[in-house]
Amino acid sequence: MTISTGRCLCGAVTFTATPNGGMHACHCPTCRRQSGGILFSVDCGDSVVVQGEVATYVSSEWATRQFCPACGTGLFWRSNDGAITMVSAQAFDDPSVFTLEDEFCIESKPATYALAGERPRLTTDELWAQFAPPQD
Repeated sequence: MTISTGRCLCGAVTFTATPNGGMHACHCPTCRRQSGGILFSVDCGDSVVVQGEVATYVSSEWATRQFCPACGTGLFWRSNDGAITMVSAQAFDDPSVFTLEDEFCIESKPATYALAGERPRLTTDELWAQFAPPQD
């Protein structure tokens, strides 16, 4: 993919990033609470370059979330090792270029909504198994 640009609601924080593929939907309680609904995000690895000040919230033992301190827009979920940065899809200037690839934490999805279409729907355990070190 090519370099994409984005910003927070007020424009105090802007960024460039090179997405590693399509969009993911996370249904975990933390993402839903932080985003106010389903968190649609795009994996940009370590390619994100930020201009402006972001505030950081330590949301778990393995990751932080960054947001604009002026307008509160949630922008990034970053792994503590810096290898993964999930960027809020709606923070990109043109989110229409992304297609929904999969859904995470499907067992946490409330029964009040469903996303149309066929795609992989991973449980939390299945998602974390992808990041586990190889077993000898």
